[in-house]
Amino acid sequence: MTTLLLRDGDWDAVTPEVADWRYLSFRIEELVEGMPRARTTGEEEIALVVLGGTCVVESDGERYELQGRTDVFAGMPWALYLPRDRDYVLDGSGEVAVCGALADEVFEPQLITPADVEIETRGSGNATRQINHIVKPEFPAQRLLVVEVYTPSGNWSSYPPHKHDEDRPPDEVVLEEVYYYREQSEPDGAFAVQRLYSPRHGIDVTETVRDGDIMLVPHGYHTTCAAQGYDLYYLNALAGDRRSMAAADDPSLAWIRGAWSELELDPRVPLVTQDGRRE
Repeated sequence: MTTLLLRDGDWDAVTPEVADWRYLSFRIEELVEGMPRARTTGEEEIALVVLGGTCVVESDGERYELQGRTDVFAGMPWALYLPRDRDYVLDGSGEVAVCGALADEVFEPQLITPADVEIETRGSGNATRQINHIVKPEFPAQRLLVVEVYTPSGNWSSYPPHKHDEDRPPDEVVLEEVYYYREQSEPDGAFAVQRLYSPRHGIDVTETVRDGDIMLVPHGYHTTCAAQGYDLYYLNALAGDRRSMAAADDPSLAWIRGAWSELELDPRVPLVTQDGRRE
């Protein structure tokens, strides 16, 4: 294991201090019905994303009901954006991902329903995957961006390998990023592989990732592949100084984009819709 990969059970929260970067944080709240939790956003803007179960959030006299889903493979996400300097109380039953970024500006809270989430099919052939845009660059926030990705078993994702560690807009911007992995529990044995490499930073890491693991991406090209027989989900939280997700492909593998037009889309995508998982 490297310090970039945090195994399930070995981490409580990713903070700028833990990750050695400027803005981004990430943690999971395990909720128990009738046991509310008082929290504050502090200096961060946050997005609460329901991974499983339901959640009620009360803040500044407003009540937000996030109806949720059984698990990440059972339906589209409910989420809530809250600005910095905001007290809130969480109640419900299930798991909520808390994605945060240090912010100077204050925006309005916003409930994000499944109908608000844009579904994008990206790639082609065995690199087809589903992108759910939760907090997009157009969203009224300062630094935080959030997407979730579904990759059918055996497919490549975040492909071709790309990076976002140089400020060269509009072609590339600097973004800190986490990959939080969830995988099918049945049959047992699910895993995926993630590679992160950067000749400029002298790093080349290939890791086996499993349910509950989190990968830190401070720099470098990165890509992921789901094991055959196991569909893969990951939640990406990102933060930077520009409201953009512009990235640069590995030049040696960028040619694959031109070949996608000759390939058919994987018919398994989208894996999940507003009506639930596709069979």
